[in-house]
Amino acid sequence: MVTNRLDWPSGEVEVTGGRLAYHRTGGGGPPIVLSHGLTDNGLCWARLAEALSPEYDLILLDARGHGASSRPGEAGISPDMPGRDIAEAIRALELSGVIAMGHSMGARATAACAAEFPDLIRAVILEDPPLVPPMDAETAAKRLARFKDQVRQLHDMTEAELMALGRRQSPTWETQEFPAWIASKQQVSRNALPILPTPWQADIRRIRAPSLLIYGDAERGSLVGAAEAREAREINTDLRALRIEGAGHNVRRENFPAYLLAVRSFLSEV
Repeated sequence: MVTNRLDWPSGEVEVTGGRLAYHRTGGGGPPIVLSHGLTDNGLCWARLAEALSPEYDLILLDARGHGASSRPGEAGISPDMPGRDIAEAIRALELSGVIAMGHSMGARATAACAAEFPDLIRAVILEDPPLVPPMDAETAAKRLARFKDQVRQLHDMTEAELMALGRRQSPTWETQEFPAWIASKQQVSRNALPILPTPWQADIRRIRAPSLLIYGDAERGSLVGAAEAREAREINTDLRALRIEGAGHNVRRENFPAYLLAVRSFLSEV
């Protein structure tokens, strides 16, 4: 298995029906809790965490069913409460004044956490969350079947095959992005797909903390487009939306300099 080249302490916290693993940069700065996207793991944030670690204490969570965290379904708990998982991790680590940041499905979980547990969150950064309507039961079942098949295929691949796949799918990524990405594909559970029943608008509307929505170009695969960004701003006047050119769904991996500049600028104001 590909190992982490960064010497950050790791640990785990108890959450309802399981545990979440994490890496933590440490230091005396304000805490930033990072929630990754579907099939990734916490260390997929490593490049950003390295850049921000001199000023912030970054906690890189493995979501339930990902990385070294509990598999979904243990103790009868479904994976559909990722926002609660984040909140319970924040409390277990005794963090205060948290900046919550997420990518893709982790961004949806971050929004849900900030909406449901506003006392825990000081500011929010959302990287290209899937701002799509809730699925009906039939559509959700079909998506789950496709996801399980995708994970089975990933588990059958060697590291070399995964690297070739990653290079083919994401030719603009820097080499340092791939070790954690490869490891995450070997770790993810076939039951890790959360089905979030709450409309995204309901969560965005209830967020009280200053928020930044970062997204890319639709033609490059960004899930958020101009219409969704405009609707999000109309729903929540404390939310800013920023499109970063030259990037798709993985904004930070595809235009890291512009992404880091946007994040630093926002953090300097909250």
